Amino acid sequence: MKVTENISSTIKRLPRGYVFTYADFTPEVSKKEAVIKALNRMVQTGKLKKLSKGKYYKPEESAFGTLPPDQFQIVKDLLEKNGKITGYLTGYSIYNQLGLTTQISNVIQIGRNETRPAFSRGMYKISFIKQKNTITKENIPQLQLLDAIRFIKTIPDTTIDNSCIILKGHFKKLPFDKQQNLIRLALLYPPSTRALLGAILEEINSKIELKTLKNSLNPITKYKLNISPKTLSTLKNWNIL
Repeated sequence: MKVTENISSTIKRLPRGYVFTYADFTPEVSKKEAVIKALNRMVQTGKLKKLSKGKYYKPEESAFGTLPPDQFQIVKDLLEKNGKITGYLTGYSIYNQLGLTTQISNVIQIGRNETRPAFSRGMYKISFIKQKNTITKENIPQLQLLDAIRFIKTIPDTTIDNSCIILKGHFKKLPFDKQQNLIRLALLYPPSTRALLGAILEEINSKIELKTLKNSLNPITKYKLNISPKTLSTLKNWNIL
């Protein structure tokens, strides 16, 4: 089968919005140039779209025009390596999924143990947030919630009180063991994150043990988050102003 026919056959089986490179088609280095030329010809004819250098996707049309790939597809090579999870989506895209904001951003933030300088990929800016905890498939949703607490002041198009109310709702839905695990994960987060998590957990679950979290904080440090006591009645117990 010719290179172009091979590529066309493979692309037909790919879902729309799936991001791929020439390496998805052949392991033979000798064919690399032919594959890239064939892919670029498909871009010229509109069968494919180019995300950035060496990255392509099959476009999906809507009433509003061509839809971009979802953010996971855009950065999936930065989230996993050799079958091991190395990062996770966080920041603006997750704020939207959690209902904390309706604003859509062209900045994609990734939590990773090893960060790197921000860079551009097509129309998107990719930036990184240092995550000190080991990242696993199971704890990613909890790390995303803790990140939202950590950066609660920067969530766009909302108020800190509104964000706090929404986050309380998410924490209430977590089973008891997940709430306990949040405490363990939070110990590697900044003190203000630990304090706000403690205040939220104390209000929503009177049975949870918060001594470890409380002992990790300096008892004389104050945390200015500008949250109303009507939103969170336990603020004073955690020195939150």
